[in-house]
Amino acid sequence: MNAKNIATIGSGCVACGCCVNACPKNAIQIHLGILARVDGETCVGCGQCANRCPAAIITVLERVASR
Repeated sequence: MNAKNIATIGSGCVACGCCVNACPKNAIQIHLGILARVDGETCVGCGQCANRCPAAIITVLERVASR
């Protein structure tokens, strides 16, 4: 995994699926029909999901390297 950034989804997700449809890497799935989850191994941090989220709760953060 060499992506520099990763998307994170805050509270308030209504599972509308806009982020799922926007993600070019298919890194986001709707979990239990109630919220979206980002697969950290697949997400490249492009921000397309954040741009499409009607609730504006997705943030793209700098990935922290594990030790």
